Amino acid sequence: MTSEPAPENAYWPTHAALLLHSYQHWTGRALLVDDAPARALYHAPFAVLSHDATPDPCFTYANLVAQTVFEMPWPEIIGLPSRYSADTPSQSERAHLLERVTTQGYIDDYSGVRITRSGKRFLIQQATVWNLLRPTGNRLGQAACFMPGGGFCTAPKLPD
Repeated sequence: MTSEPAPENAYWPTHAALLLHSYQHWTGRALLVDDAPARALYHAPFAVLSHDATPDPCFTYANLVAQTVFEMPWPEIIGLPSRYSADTPSQSERAHLLERVTTQGYIDDYSGVRITRSGKRFLIQQATVWNLLRPTGNRLGQAACFMPGGGFCTAPKLPD
C-alpha cells in the first residue's frame, strides 16, 4: 500500500504529472494551472481518481474531494476495484464507458450514478474520463474528474 499524498512525499509528483499530462494530451486543455501541480491536484475543488489497466481495475489515486464523495479515506479507496464505485445495475453502463474511453482516448460527457461506502447513491454529471499514457504511448489505466453536483472540472483551453 502506498502512502497518501502529503508534503513528505511531495504529493506524488510523478503520478500527478501522469494525470495532468495525459489529460492535456487528450483534451488539449490544462486540468489545472498551478506552480505546485501535485499539491494542487490533491487539494483541487473537484474529484480526481485513477485506476490501473488490470482486467479488474483498482484505484491508484483519489484526491481529497474524491475521498470525501465516496466516503473512503486513502487507505480504503486505494487498491479497491473501481467497479465497486458503481451500483450493480450500472456495471454494464460502466463497462461501456470504459470501452469508449479506451478507444477514443477520452470522453467529457459522462453522467452516471455512483455509490458511496455507506451505500448512498449520487449522480455524476459532465465527468471527463481519459486514458493515462506513458511517454512511450503504453496505456497505464484511466482517470476521471468531476465536480460534485455537476459542472466541468477543467481550466480554459491553452493557446496553441
